[in-house]
Amino acid sequence: MSLIETIIQVGFSISLIFNSVLFIPQIISMVKAKTAEGISLLTFSGFNIIQLFTLFHGVIEEDSILVYGCILSLITCGSVTLLIIYYKYIYSNR
Repeated sequence: MSLIETIIQVGFSISLIFNSVLFIPQIISMVKAKTAEGISLLTFSGFNIIQLFTLFHGVIEEDSILVYGCILSLITCGSVTLLIIYYKYIYSNR
């Protein structure tokens, strides 16, 4: 593997981890505020669908970096999606 390919692989790995970490502040904010006001369920559902198909692509291409990165993103983005559902449709109806 050339130096350029190594740099791209490392950058790609870091980007996938960073992508999954970006959802954590939203999780923290919603849990503290106990609301999902102003947060779009459609948007986060779309993110989850995109990540799911990217995960499938990673499996087909046997790209373990992509697979693990998508799993992390699905966990964090999926958590935001579940919190939106909880705070908009369950918690608010108590």
